[in-house]
Amino acid sequence: MAVPVVDPPRYAEQLEAKRQRISAQFARFDPPPLEVFASPPSHYRMRCEFRLWHEGDDLFYAMFEVDPDDPKQKRVIRLDQYPVASRRINQLMPQLIEALRDNPLLRRKLFQVEFLTTLAGEALVTLIYHKPLDEAWEAEARALQEALDVAIIGRSRKQRLVLERDHVWERLEVEGREFAYQQVENSFTQPNAEICRDMLGWARDVTRDSQAADLVELYCGNGNFTVALAENFRRVLATEISRTSVASARENLAANGIDNVQVGRMSAEEFAAALKGDKGGRRVAEMALDDYDFSTVLVDPPRAGLDDASCAQLSGYSRIVYISCNPDTLAANLERLCDSHRITRFALFDQFPWTHHCECGVLLERRDLRER
Repeated sequence: MAVPVVDPPRYAEQLEAKRQRISAQFARFDPPPLEVFASPPSHYRMRCEFRLWHEGDDLFYAMFEVDPDDPKQKRVIRLDQYPVASRRINQLMPQLIEALRDNPLLRRKLFQVEFLTTLAGEALVTLIYHKPLDEAWEAEARALQEALDVAIIGRSRKQRLVLERDHVWERLEVEGREFAYQQVENSFTQPNAEICRDMLGWARDVTRDSQAADLVELYCGNGNFTVALAENFRRVLATEISRTSVASARENLAANGIDNVQVGRMSAEEFAAALKGDKGGRRVAEMALDDYDFSTVLVDPPRAGLDDASCAQLSGYSRIVYISCNPDTLAANLERLCDSHRITRFALFDQFPWTHHCECGVLLERRDLRER
């Protein structure tokens, strides 16, 4: 991967280039004016992972850059600081190196470090090894945990030692309300917390008039959108295939005092089959699908986007809120979805400044029969 070059005075310029690119790419769908949400120009990533590079007595964080002339060759990039990462991560980077450098028990065969932090400065550090971890390692790691004021997890092949906890609690203020999120180590969370707040505020705004109807959410993850949107709907049914994410989503709903949401562990494909009556079983029965009046569907799919069957399923809802981490697959899906729906809100969230990546949000509303 390329290491982003962070140049805050040029941030507005790079964001404008993204705005122009996304506006041009989606012009054929005749969307409304693009709403653009800017990121902090630096220190925006709450989670990062680095290789640990050993050179004699020296020890440093590293990333790798592919040689464009020879893709098989990778150049090691030394990182003493990383302006993309949160200020807490940048604070911890030299402190951790200093603690590890002269500690052979903690340093030996350590090859990767992962940081997970919050806006308030809570931090979880995962140390990943090419060796088994024993009681002696654990004693040293506990001392390090106390010295750095972090939670530490040790990983090696078939081992995961959680010294204190395996998560942090992020707290996001959105429209004057604070939402609490348990974010578990090695599970997906939105990396840019400030942009995540913007995404949640936008999603709340575009669904604000929905209290009399129900929401179905596919790919709900740890309940990031679910928690923030629940009060906009009578009831919410959220689905997710990852067992860890389902557990976190339920934990987050409880932490925020939300009682009108049910989370089911089921893939989007299985859920589509259940809606059509082609899938039964205990999990489907527990959903009590006949009790819902779904007006809106929220989908936040992986980079591959949605397949044709999923697009066909979405076309049956009055409103579609589509959060996309890949504009190319979003555009491909809109070719199908815009046969039955029109875009009424369109947003660009600069989740990853200094890269070509863009996050988009689209609200689609069903066309009148005369428009189709």
